[in-house]
Amino acid sequence: MDIRFEQVDFTYQPNTPFEQRVLFHLDMRIKDGSYTAIVGHTGSGKSTLLQHLNALLKPTTGTVTIGDRIIKPETNNKNLKPIRKKVGIVFQFPEAQLFEETVEKDIMFGPKNFGVSDEEAKRLAKEYIELVGLPEDVLEKSPFDLSGGQMRRVAIAGVLAMEPEVLVLDEPTAGLDPQGRKEMMAMFDLLHQQKKMTIVLVTHLMDDVADFADYVYVLEKGQLVKEGTPRTVFQNVAWLEEKQLGVPTATRFAQKLMAKGVTFDALPLTAKELATSILAKEDQKNDE
Repeated sequence: MDIRFEQVDFTYQPNTPFEQRVLFHLDMRIKDGSYTAIVGHTGSGKSTLLQHLNALLKPTTGTVTIGDRIIKPETNNKNLKPIRKKVGIVFQFPEAQLFEETVEKDIMFGPKNFGVSDEEAKRLAKEYIELVGLPEDVLEKSPFDLSGGQMRRVAIAGVLAMEPEVLVLDEPTAGLDPQGRKEMMAMFDLLHQQKKMTIVLVTHLMDDVADFADYVYVLEKGQLVKEGTPRTVFQNVAWLEEKQLGVPTATRFAQKLMAKGVTFDALPLTAKELATSILAKEDQKNDE
């Protein structure tokens, strides 16, 4: 299922003294089966854009096409519920949204809200608690007796239990330690690879963009200022530094090596690419 933005503008509280325009003339496409990253500074419009992906917000002007549904400013809010099942959003710190007395009931809430039977909702809760890396016996516990990382996994399981076609992630590893971040990102990659789920990732961590995304949109003050594959976007390091967006760690290290005379055919994006390039140069030097 593709999601397309065509000349999308969005303004909070239009025609009031508090009017604030946040998105400007957005044209973008999130392709079915892709892993798309959206990056930009705080205040660039990322969170507002995300809420258009499942029609939590409607454009002030322009259209957002979600699968076969066209969302316009005048679209009736009553008929948008099916979209929320197809596009699941994991907001930053989703554990704050937990409220049921047991983990099982919390995960079951979303599916039941879309008409799934108790029996099927229980099956989904069991399937997805295991998928997010928690033992089945957690289902009977209160979510508030779990660690912060476990609570986040429960919240994500609740979104996944609705079996969306598109999973939207707003800074999903915020506040996690390095190991927790690594495990979380590996889980999302598994969903993308094995279940062919479309992933939309909002993050300020460029290593995650380089490691997982196949396409990147860069937002600045509500406008798209650059787009392309990570390899294309991250080759222009001077531009990224000018925008204070940062670059992947491997790319930064490669730049330091270049300052010492090491050459690269193309700047490496990941630690694996950097290591491969360096080893290839060592082999070449030995052969000579």
